[in-house]
Amino acid sequence: QVQLEESGGGLVQTGGSLRLTCAASGNFDSVDFMGWYRQAPGKERDLVALISTSARFTNYGDSVKDRFTISRDNANLYLQMNKLTPEDTAVYYCYAVEGDGTTSWGQGTQVTVSS
Repeated sequence: QVQLEESGGGLVQTGGSLRLTCAASGNFDSVDFMGWYRQAPGKERDLVALISTSARFTNYGDSVKDRFTISRDNANLYLQMNKLTPEDTAVYYCYAVEGDGTTSWGQGTQVTVSS
């Protein structure tokens, strides 16, 4: 299984930027996809972005297209978030999906955007 640890969350003003990092360790060779979900208080967990291991395929949630960019570097996953709004306030979770369907999650990092 893969262990994931997020960092980079914090408090930022509307229009600002943050970069989240997810450090992966363990059996990383079996991972097919990695990505980010987020969950705001009282809401379901929503897909933010995902990227294939080869980085050839990416997908974004509609609300973050053209503002967020997902990338990866070996066992590290990144999420560059620009033009942040209060609606982006949530706990952001890193996840990894292995070839057999096993999914691992990080503990989450809080992102708060003030108006």
